[in-house]
Amino acid sequence: MVPKPVNPAAVPGGREGARLRRASLYLAALAVAFLIGFVPMWLQARMQLSETRALQAQLNVVRLENSLAAAALLAGRGEYEPARDAMTRFYADLQVQVDHPNSMFGPEQKDGLRAALSGRDELITLLARSDPAAAERLAALYATQRPLLRQVPGVLPN
Repeated sequence: MVPKPVNPAAVPGGREGARLRRASLYLAALAVAFLIGFVPMWLQARMQLSETRALQAQLNVVRLENSLAAAALLAGRGEYEPARDAMTRFYADLQVQVDHPNSMFGPEQKDGLRAALSGRDELITLLARSDPAAAERLAALYATQRPLLRQVPGVLPN
């Protein structure tokens, strides 16, 4: 009896097994190389996102303060219509910040800022009528609200 020739592909651990091991080794090396490049970039992206959120909070505070200061300045110069526009922006932005659940303002600050919102209609009406008393009211409002706006932790120095 003559022995049958052995097919090397059919032998466990033969050429096919070696190819499979080599391919899985290459895939594992590729995955490790991908992770070595991905993880630092992912960490950097998270850090950048954190910085972007902090800068956005600063920008929101500066916008609020700028709108209020601009309205006070414009009303003091007798430019009531641009002052009214600035106050409308201020009140709209302030309302968003006060009502937002993830607001940058704390509960005490929100209470103080809500006091500013309570006089919104009266102040806008004074500006619409070009009443000189609006300039004094805006200056007083700026003096009381500026410290509240500056109390956001880590945003702006007092």
